[in-house]
Amino acid sequence: MALRFRKSIKLAPGVRWNFSGSGSSWTLGPRGASIGIGKRGTYLNTGIPGTGLSSRTRLSGDSSRPAASNISRTTQPSTSVQMTCGISEDGTLTFTDASGNPMPEQVVELAKKQNREAIQGLIQTKCDEINGRVEVLGKLHCDTPDCKGAPRFRAPEFASQPPVSPVPKVPGFIDRLFKSRAARIEEVNRLAAEKYEAARATWVRDKGEFDAQMAERRYFVERLIYTDVPAMERFLEESLQDITWPRETEVDFDINDGGATVHLDVDLPELEDMPAKLAAVPTRGLKLSVKEMAAGKVQKLYSDHVHSIAFRLIGEVFAALPQSQLVTFSGYSQRRSKTTGQLSNEYLISVRVQRTDWQRVDFQGLSAIEAAQALSRFDLIRNQLKSGHFKEITPHQT
Repeated sequence: MALRFRKSIKLAPGVRWNFSGSGSSWTLGPRGASIGIGKRGTYLNTGIPGTGLSSRTRLSGDSSRPAASNISRTTQPSTSVQMTCGISEDGTLTFTDASGNPMPEQVVELAKKQNREAIQGLIQTKCDEINGRVEVLGKLHCDTPDCKGAPRFRAPEFASQPPVSPVPKVPGFIDRLFKSRAARIEEVNRLAAEKYEAARATWVRDKGEFDAQMAERRYFVERLIYTDVPAMERFLEESLQDITWPRETEVDFDINDGGATVHLDVDLPELEDMPAKLAAVPTRGLKLSVKEMAAGKVQKLYSDHVHSIAFRLIGEVFAALPQSQLVTFSGYSQRRSKTTGQLSNEYLISVRVQRTDWQRVDFQGLSAIEAAQALSRFDLIRNQLKSGHFKEITPHQT
């Protein structure tokens, strides 16, 4: 069936896992040591800073040329090489120069020895990133706000401080003897005072505009959303778009009965959109093991994600709109018809929740809640097989 709503927004993906998979860079070698790469081969340059003493040892290159391993007095600086270590989604480590070209194997091995801890940290970060993208999908409900308190507006501090009044310069004994010098000091003081008064007037104007905006916002949050439906729509949209969300999700909502009832119609992600890999860091070696998840685990993840979305969005509505007494959530997936092959919306879950029942949730213990079990306490329509697969349902009527 087709549901029509007045407001449609998209929850954009946010940044939850602040990890960088782009890589880590360094210059090979401690102070006084570096790698030199040229047409004659790859060399390790070492030296004692400030003394002019240096040593050059061949790592690779033309074997017909003897490798130099002497210590000599020289003032020529060693050539440093900037190397970047990256790690891909499949766990492959890469070592490239500033131009993105692969580094020689001998240099890579040296880099691993000299920067082992940094590379281990990069591998662990990538492991946490991959696993974090999986874990967060079933835990969206853990950040559901408590609906027992009314929304409150907390105004930020005004960005700038008032200008400081200048201290007039006092003419000295010599200055008072010469009228021209005294006049110059008087002119400097006058200009400083004028500059201060202009800055003060600008600050007072800006502060007044800021206070007026804050008063208007306070009235909107603490008064208007209780009586004005357009204000409720705007505030709910702001609240939903402020969520850190792992995947773009389209949400349609409709507010009726003066704000007493809210209907959510959500385009759920597809099973195929679920991440299907987990990572682990072996105890030995500098590598990352990335393996495919079993189909049953992917299905379980999808089920947890769908129920977590429903729980979170219902809670966001109750927390944002104090006048709301009944929230209906209906989630659908786009699937191809077995008769026509065309994409159509199939509803997978629909739940209707009264505020009085929702307030029994312990928002201090959300981490212990299984969203699928929690939603079964309410007026839930769901047809789910033991395998976790959702069958099409007819949602609550709006």
